[in-house]
Amino acid sequence: MPEPAHVIADDAEALAVARALADAFRPGAAARDAERRLPRAEMDRLSASGLLGVTVPAEHGGADVSAATLAEIFRLLATADGSLAQIPQSHFAYVNVIRRQGTEQQRKFFYAELLAGRRFGNAQSEAGTKHLQDIRTRLTPRPDGSYTLTGVKHYATGALFAHWIPVLARAEDDLLHVAYVPADAPGVTVVDDWDGMGQRTTASGTVRLDAVPVPRDRVLPHHLTFEGPQLHGAVAQLLHAAIDTGLAAASLAEAVDFVRTKSRPWFESGVETAAEDPLLVHRFGELALRLRASEALLATAARAVDTARADLTDDTAAEASLAVAAAKVHAAATAVELADALFEVSGTRSALDSLNLHRHWRDARTHTLHDPPRWKLQHLGRHVLHGTRPPRHGLL
Repeated sequence: MPEPAHVIADDAEALAVARALADAFRPGAAARDAERRLPRAEMDRLSASGLLGVTVPAEHGGADVSAATLAEIFRLLATADGSLAQIPQSHFAYVNVIRRQGTEQQRKFFYAELLAGRRFGNAQSEAGTKHLQDIRTRLTPRPDGSYTLTGVKHYATGALFAHWIPVLARAEDDLLHVAYVPADAPGVTVVDDWDGMGQRTTASGTVRLDAVPVPRDRVLPHHLTFEGPQLHGAVAQLLHAAIDTGLAAASLAEAVDFVRTKSRPWFESGVETAAEDPLLVHRFGELALRLRASEALLATAARAVDTARADLTDDTAAEASLAVAAAKVHAAATAVELADALFEVSGTRSALDSLNLHRHWRDARTHTLHDPPRWKLQHLGRHVLHGTRPPRHGLL
């Protein structure tokens, strides 16, 4: 860390810092994407800003911001850079694991790390397994009570920039645990081999874990998270929905600027500028409506999460998950639609590769593949028809 991290005091300051960072990150986003230049300096600036510690509880010195504020932070960052916004998403998911399952000593240690600006990555997904939750990475107990961690992880967003890498693994009981491993621990190799068409600079590559030593007090029982009402999945998915909503807003802003300053009116329109074309005005109205709906659903979902945080029951947790599911389904479709419409309304010139406007569509199409909206619709349908609460699997 080049400098000590600032400690943010409250929600208002967190939002002000996020807006300032978004404004600072936006001008270089196209070049970073085109050159696949990893945002190391920007990530250091994000750490130093204090934003990565805003969910630390007040009794440990943090701002403990609301879910609404956290979602808005991610939405703002996504309006600037679709890759940068994605990198810290898992960071906050694994902060939540500490909050829910950590001992007091573990919380004290990791909260201090967070307030100092330390970054969590992730090592959870695996390739070539039967399905997403078929986790084969293993924590093997040692005689002294510590563990040895072995496995290979893929799509490990944030790991290349991380100080700590939370690793999802199964212990001898076959139950899920999270091991918090220093990025420079013996046996840890982080490979920058991500070659996605979008979100190019997230460095979401491979993490190899070769007999990594893990002290017992760096392992948390993640399986307990899902034994009662929980918000782990709702918060994680809320941030995904916020990213999608921010990506949609970025596409619309880009389209507005292009049509105002570069597009020519269609010769049949009889107007002097493209921005006066009544058919384009109508289309922009449709796009603005889509974005407003996504923003409204995001705000509603964030309020539902905050309500459940204040009074966590099966019913409030279910409502939070369903509200977030609705927001995510709508935002995912909006992000892709508006990124596609950017070209529709702007005209042929917007397709020039040198302008790199296609990064908006590539980022939206890539990010919205994280998990299928069709299953969120399934759970919404089951609830409205049968009153069935959504499952507690951490992806809703």
